[in-house]
Amino acid sequence: MRHHHACSRTHQVGALLLFAATFLLTRLFDSLLLDASSPSSSSFPLSAARPSSSSADLRIYVYSEEEIQGLRALLRGRDGTVAAATCLKGQWGTQVKIHQLLLKSRFRTFNKDEANLFFVPSHVKCVRMTGALNDKEINQTYVKVLSQMPYFRRSGGRDHIFVFPSGAGAHLFHSWATFLNRSIILTPEGDRTDKRGTSAFNTWKDIIITGNVDDSMLESPELKLSGPNKLGRIDYFKHLRNAKSSLAPRGKSSWTLWFYKSFFVECVPVILSDEVELPFQNVIDYSEFLIKWPSSRIGPELFEYLESIPDERFEEMIGRGREIRCLWVYAADTEPCSAMSGILSELQRKVRRFHQSPETFWLHNRSIVNRDLVEFHSWRTPVPLP
Repeated sequence: MRHHHACSRTHQVGALLLFAATFLLTRLFDSLLLDASSPSSSSFPLSAARPSSSSADLRIYVYSEEEIQGLRALLRGRDGTVAAATCLKGQWGTQVKIHQLLLKSRFRTFNKDEANLFFVPSHVKCVRMTGALNDKEINQTYVKVLSQMPYFRRSGGRDHIFVFPSGAGAHLFHSWATFLNRSIILTPEGDRTDKRGTSAFNTWKDIIITGNVDDSMLESPELKLSGPNKLGRIDYFKHLRNAKSSLAPRGKSSWTLWFYKSFFVECVPVILSDEVELPFQNVIDYSEFLIKWPSSRIGPELFEYLESIPDERFEEMIGRGREIRCLWVYAADTEPCSAMSGILSELQRKVRRFHQSPETFWLHNRSIVNRDLVEFHSWRTPVPLP
């Protein structure tokens, strides 16, 4: 026989309170969802371009020139005479800045066994341009450096990071396709096939980074070298500040300084390149604050189109650009928004829990061994390379 308990007044009050709480919470969540989808809300949460607060999810080991023979040459040249300050200029500066910022990063580890990524520092573009290493020396030195890295062989290079900041990309290391075809390459230019049959950039493993923009790169072009009509730097930037949009044509590649200039003079960049690689595309909706126009239709039609855009829309796009331009500045990852934070966020997504390559094997006790069944920590250098 079933017993039915009477519904007391206490039960009734409790049920009403539960119903009211459920109703209010539902309305609250609906409101939050509507706000998130509203056009007036921010389309770019800066938190998406920051690594998570848990440093255990991202631990980067930075190789030093003292532990790896040959690394000093890639940083300072064959005679060790090229100073880091020399390499800070222009786009090459990303090699130096990323290296220096990682040395001070809260995500750096000094223990290789707890690292899930490894950074190989090099100022090779600068060293080559100053004549401190030639192409043959660069190739030989990279191979020598890699042969002293058992952790590189353990993963086939998948967890190792290299910076190549110029249009030549990884082609500066002529044998990159043999040795770095699985490694993570950081570069501001991803489509450089104009002078080479093969691009060194792979969208699945590599990362487009913010190009380095220093003060000297922000100088104006001297349209008039002398006379009363000379356009100097101050007047040039006044003109830009008065503009609503700024044309950003490609140079030798799709990377263009004009793209970055536009944000700091607060006008809408108009990309005039059919192929363009932009940083942090997995978290940024670029259609919110820039225009990309077909290069085949540059002419009066473009200017008529720009004139047709309402001022309100220009102001909205400039406002969106103002929100994200902090990502074009290299600063410590402790800053709430910077190019470095964006890079670390991208790297965090590439962390693997397991490492393997055609030359690594593992046994029942979880130990990693080579083809001769030698345990990983007993591997001797130089390790064999592909």
